[in-house]
Amino acid sequence: MIRPLSLVVGVALIVLAAVASAQDGFRVVHTVDRGNPGQTRISGTVFNDNRLDAVDVYVTAEALDASGKAVARGITFVSPAIGAGRNASFSASVPAMPGATSYRVRVSSFRFGPGLQSP
Repeated sequence: MIRPLSLVVGVALIVLAAVASAQDGFRVVHTVDRGNPGQTRISGTVFNDNRLDAVDVYVTAEALDASGKAVARGITFVSPAIGAGRNASFSASVPAMPGATSYRVRVSSFRFGPGLQSP
């Protein structure tokens, strides 16, 4: 009886590890526009390199100081669905910070599920 239980626990741990590292299946490219003195506009594209559709996708854009510490951030909704192997554009605003030397953007929220389907 212990052996089947060990197998179930082992499979559950593998599934949890896959969920935890699922964000590795996204690539984000972005450009930074500092033209507005009050806000920095970050535009880019999220690529879903996973084998599953990603739904309710959000990104977090962070302004980083010289030590790599986040000094400001903005969160924006990207798309209701990004199909497997597809991409979606986004535009996020981050408060302009005098000490910001670089910016980082990452997928901060999503779930796997069926994408939008046409009727």
